[in-house]
Amino acid sequence: MTVRPAPLGTHATAVSLLREAARVNRDVEAYIEPRGADGRPRRAITFGQLDRAADGVAAHLATLGVHKGDVVCLMLPSSIDYAVAYAALLRLGAITSGVNPRLGPAEVTSIVERTRPVLVVTEHEPPAMLALGDAAVPMVTVGDLMAHRDDEPLAVWPELSANDPVAVVWTSGTTGFPKGALFDHANLAAVAAGTDVLSQPGDRRLSPLPFAHVGYMTRVWDEIAHGVTTVITPTPWRAEDAIRIISEESITVAQGVPTQWALMLARPELGQAGTDISSLRIVSSGAARMSAAQVAELRARLGVPVVVRYTSTESSLGTGTTLATSDEEVATTVGQPVPGVELAIVDDEGQAVEDGAIGRVLLRSGAAMRGYWSQGPGRGRRLEELLDRAATAAVVSDEGWVTTGDFGRLSPAGNLQLSGRSHERYIRGGYNVYPAEVEEVLSSHPSVDRAAVVGAADPILGEIGVAVVVLAAGAQAPELVDLRAHCQARLSDYKAPDALVVVDELPLTPMMKVDPKRLAVLAERAAQERLDARSRQ
Repeated sequence: MTVRPAPLGTHATAVSLLREAARVNRDVEAYIEPRGADGRPRRAITFGQLDRAADGVAAHLATLGVHKGDVVCLMLPSSIDYAVAYAALLRLGAITSGVNPRLGPAEVTSIVERTRPVLVVTEHEPPAMLALGDAAVPMVTVGDLMAHRDDEPLAVWPELSANDPVAVVWTSGTTGFPKGALFDHANLAAVAAGTDVLSQPGDRRLSPLPFAHVGYMTRVWDEIAHGVTTVITPTPWRAEDAIRIISEESITVAQGVPTQWALMLARPELGQAGTDISSLRIVSSGAARMSAAQVAELRARLGVPVVVRYTSTESSLGTGTTLATSDEEVATTVGQPVPGVELAIVDDEGQAVEDGAIGRVLLRSGAAMRGYWSQGPGRGRRLEELLDRAATAAVVSDEGWVTTGDFGRLSPAGNLQLSGRSHERYIRGGYNVYPAEVEEVLSSHPSVDRAAVVGAADPILGEIGVAVVVLAAGAQAPELVDLRAHCQARLSDYKAPDALVVVDELPLTPMMKVDPKRLAVLAERAAQERLDARSRQ
């Protein structure tokens, strides 16, 4: 089927863009829930059906009291129904707050208390009202909403503009309660303009991340404009399911984090007859580092280029490698700014660092959030009233530069090399250590498949580095002294890890990133064991 891209520059909102997509790509599948290994039947919705369903559901939402500027929380897993509900809320000018179902009760409560939604949509039968202090929030099931997909559309729709807010996307919350990044239609359009090699008209994209993530919430414009079919991986994610779906659904763009790719490469199905992956044109990774060996294996086994992407929730768009980038560069860098993005590396005072020096990573583009959500409901408040000015100013400068929270440096070729998050940097005996560069060296040891390094308190050195490693297939656990020697041959001696923990898998957050909280627990335990061993000597 021929897919026609909708002109990016001719629409002010994602709503008008979807109207055109429903006209020019009416019969193109917009979303697919693939056949399940448990016998669950395949579901799909075309762009024409999505547009019509959004009309009906939006009309029903209006009868429930949802108006322009209101916040509605979608407490749902990734699904066609989530996409329909989001499109319906866009149509009403409401603000969607996606809530990952895997978040803990305290995090969910924090989000609901701060956004004061007029409605919460859940997957399963909820209580009629959600208690919220001395108030209550109405709740409905997504099934109840979807029963109204064929309702008559509203006679008059709200007037919308490019600067109307559309979504609050919550950070991962690994260092405290999540913060809500607010985006508008113009942000979504800017993201679409910078997707670069990851989007071509008619792509069929395997989407492993929760729809509440920035990787979906701010990318719907791109999917609609390019006629991209989003194929939703089942929950919980399993490597064998992902491989089967690539084959059955003729996936062209497959996305995943390094842990997911490692698990897929280990599956026997990948090389079996009947598993056809010839539809792939590109695979991408992000959120963590892959070794050059893993990149090379991925490229060889799948037969397509491997690219990496880097951004933050607040930036939404950042850097990436290209189809011509070498395996070594894909493994050790996150490429250069994608179209529409500016990059700067600065010191703690905000001044540009020398070439090759490590500094704070700043990004600037039209895709960056408008700011952090403040407190309270959305209806009737101007944009500046929706934002937490102090929290926003701590991350976004007056000139629009977003501090990502990462440290990094530019390689001689101009590629960004990440050195770690600002809260991950530790100081050993007065020297700064950036985990990413140590992790890269550890991952090059023949016994190590993946590694994470985290700082832990030490009464003598202030902090020490603890290496948490996943062994390579068939490898014996290395001795700490061997890993230290491996690092000291390639790095300053103070960067070599002082303690070692071997695990089957690195702990991950619900967003499939390495979980610093659980790493910190492992590191503290290892540091204490080190102290106890020294005291016995």
